[in-house]
Amino acid sequence: MALFKIFSKEKKETLDKGLEKSKESFFNKLGKAVAGKTTVDDEVLDELEEVLITSDVGVDTTVKIIERIEDRVARDKYLGSEELNQILKEEIAGLLSENNTEDLEDFDVPKHDGPHVILVVGVNGVGKTTTIGKLSSQFHKKGKKVILGAADTFRAAAVDQLKLWGERIGVPVVNHGMNTDPASVAFDTAKQGKEENADVVIIDTAGRLHTKVNLMNELTKIKKVVQKFIPDAPHEILLVLDGSTGQNAFIQAKEFTKATDVSALAITKLDGTAKGGVVIGISDQFKIPVKYIGVGEGIDDLQVFNKTEFVDSFFKK
Repeated sequence: MALFKIFSKEKKETLDKGLEKSKESFFNKLGKAVAGKTTVDDEVLDELEEVLITSDVGVDTTVKIIERIEDRVARDKYLGSEELNQILKEEIAGLLSENNTEDLEDFDVPKHDGPHVILVVGVNGVGKTTTIGKLSSQFHKKGKKVILGAADTFRAAAVDQLKLWGERIGVPVVNHGMNTDPASVAFDTAKQGKEENADVVIIDTAGRLHTKVNLMNELTKIKKVVQKFIPDAPHEILLVLDGSTGQNAFIQAKEFTKATDVSALAITKLDGTAKGGVVIGISDQFKIPVKYIGVGEGIDDLQVFNKTEFVDSFFKK
């Protein structure tokens, strides 16, 4: 498969390396499932179902993939087990295409009358603040003026961590310290973003799953104060999920999508885990585009999600 010009050799190698454990685990299981088989029969499909579920693709998405493969087997009676990889690859790529996941060209934001405002949500420990830092770094490198808001005020570490990222990258961070009103921080961040003609405003929000009602109320309040300066904001609500938690990531996605209008996903910590299949399942179940994936510790290891390259790396032998 030819690489898209947007994917440099280095980025592709990072992606390949980041998905190595998921890929190895998947192919080991798949190899055992088709061992000694020449055709794709019911037994192979049952084994494949188990492989997909234990690879954290999720039950509903797995059923969908199996049904599609059954249809193809019914159409082509001579389908051999050695062709199963290619069929799986095609069906998973097709599934991602249907789920509003576009292949992004680069770290960029649409033009607005004022800054592009991103609210970032997610539980503590998923890499939320680190994702904001890495995202800010990418925008900053592209010459965008970025302002950060430390509105996750319930956790001192979150405020301090964001301030450190700001210093490291060279972008301003609006903060009122810990145990202050998150909406007040968001208000000042939006105000500064508007006054200073920033390109991007990124606001870190509470990193805890309190009751859904509390979460909804808090985010609604933040949205309202931001809209005093930027009427059509927020332009994006980015949910950060830890890919290494597998099925827990599904539960978090379910809770946050009930509480607010999540419009994009960032799935972190895919390197060092065998649970990369979670990207496929979450994209399919929630019909929310995966926008960014974390495939390493480095500042440049947050990548825009390209479904074509993801599937290519996942299935590369």
